[in-house]
Amino acid sequence: MDKAPEAFLTIGEMADRLGVKTHILRYWEEQFPMLKPLKRAGGRRMYRPSDVALLDQIQDLLSKQGYTIRGARAFLAKGGKAEGVAAATSAPVTEPVATPAVDLFAKPAASTLVPELRAIRDRLAQALAAA
Repeated sequence: MDKAPEAFLTIGEMADRLGVKTHILRYWEEQFPMLKPLKRAGGRRMYRPSDVALLDQIQDLLSKQGYTIRGARAFLAKGGKAEGVAAATSAPVTEPVATPAVDLFAKPAASTLVPELRAIRDRLAQALAAA
């Protein structure tokens, strides 16, 4: 017998609906502070329709859209807006830089390698001194 859409779901029913194990739902409760199902006597969890919708969104973010737990939490904390995630991770969005193809296994001539390494060393030393 199917429940009405507004009926509360147990943790087992919610796990079956999402196709995950119950311990995953308990872990998500720890990781997503906005997820707070009702707890009845004995600690039995009951998921309200709002909890069900949130869990559906979490499942979609994690399994279909490829978010990490941290990224999904930031996304939901910002109201589900994509620009909130970029700000939360504080990683600047840049255009991809074209890099020349390099044969990693080719051995450069020793005469060119040493001066290049010294130049890199000197630039690093200057950067550290400036910092």
